Amino acid sequence: MFTRHVTRKFSAYLHEELSPEENRRVAEHLIGCNRCRVEFERVRFGMRLAQQLPIMTAPQSVWPEIDAALRKEPVTQMITGRRSRPATRLAIAASIIVLLVGSVLIIRSFFSGAQPSWAVARLEGTPRIGSRAIVGEGNLRVGQWLETDAGSRAQIDVGTIGQVEVDPNTRVRLLETKPTEHRLELARGRMSARVWAPPRLFFVNTPSGIAEDLGCAYTLEVDDDGNSILHVTSGWVSLQLTNRESSVPAGAACATRRGIGPGTPYFEDASEGFRSALAKFDFSADKMSKDSALKIIIGEAHARDVMTLWYLLSRVDASERGPVYDRMAELVPPPEAVTRAGILSLNQQMLERWKEKLAFAPNPNSPKLNLKKI
Repeated sequence: MFTRHVTRKFSAYLHEELSPEENRRVAEHLIGCNRCRVEFERVRFGMRLAQQLPIMTAPQSVWPEIDAALRKEPVTQMITGRRSRPATRLAIAASIIVLLVGSVLIIRSFFSGAQPSWAVARLEGTPRIGSRAIVGEGNLRVGQWLETDAGSRAQIDVGTIGQVEVDPNTRVRLLETKPTEHRLELARGRMSARVWAPPRLFFVNTPSGIAEDLGCAYTLEVDDDGNSILHVTSGWVSLQLTNRESSVPAGAACATRRGIGPGTPYFEDASEGFRSALAKFDFSADKMSKDSALKIIIGEAHARDVMTLWYLLSRVDASERGPVYDRMAELVPPPEAVTRAGILSLNQQMLERWKEKLAFAPNPNSPKLNLKKI
C-alpha cells in the first residue's frame, strides 16, 4: 500500500492507464484512506457530470461571423496590434479549417471506433459469446451475451479492477464499461466476482435487484424464476431495488425475490430455524405468517444475529419494534447515548451509532465489536 496519498494518480486510475499492479495498490490505498477516498469520489462525480455533456454542432451562422471578423480585424492584429497581409489571413483561415477538420475526425474516430470489451478466457468446455464458441480467449463487447452450458466455464477480466468466474448453465451480458462504472447483467446461473477497486465501480444487474460492489469477493446465483442469492466472502456488497437496500458483509448471505427486491442479510452460521423464519418474514405475503416468523427469529437469535435484528428494526411494524430492540439489546447492549425510545422512533443517528459498534459496520475507522468471540 502507498504510504503517501494517491490523489495525483486519480486521472490515470479512472482512465485505466495504470499497470495492473499499480492499479491494485491504488485501490487498496483508497479502501483504507478516508481522505483520498473522499477526494476520489469528488473527482469521479465530476467525470460523470462531464460524460453527460452533449456534443453540440455549431450553427451555420457562426462561420460568416468568423470570416467577417477575420476580414475586419485579423487575429494577428488582435494579438500584435499590426495589420496582417492577405497571405497571412489566408494562412490563419487555413489553420482554422485544419483545426476544425481535425476535431471532426477525432470525434468521429472516437465514436466510430471499436466498442469497449472485456477479455474472456475459457476455463472448461465450450462457452460462447453470442453464437461464437470460445476456443482459447475472446472478447466480450458491450451488449453481447456470454453463455455456458452444463459442461463449460469461463473467466472474465473486469477491465483492470477484478475478475468474474462464470459457472456452468449461466448467461451474462456486458452492459457498461467505462472508468466510472462497470456493469454486468446476470440473467441466470452463478458467477463469482473478485474486485480490488474502490467501492461503487462494479455492478451486477439481476431480475430481482442490483448488486453493488463495496470492495469485495462474492458469489451471486440467479434461478429460472429470476430470484437470487448472494454469498459474500470478503468486504461488503450492497443489494438494491428502488428504495429497498441491504448491505451484506463478509460471511453473510442475502436472498432477493423478483418483484420484491432484497431480503434481510444474515450470517451463514445462523440456525436453520432462524434462516427459514427470516425467508418467510421477508417474502411471505401473509401477515399472520410474517408475525409468526418474527417470533421465531427473535427466539432463535444469537449474538452474531444482531446484524439481522438491526435491519429488522426498520422493517417491522412500529408495534413489533420493541421485542426486536429488547432481544438485540440483550445480546449486544447499545452504546452510550443510544436510548430505547430513540431506536423505537428510528432515530437515524442512534441507529448508525449502534451499527458502528457492530462488526458488520462498513466503516474502516469505526470501533467494532468482534461478534465471533461473543
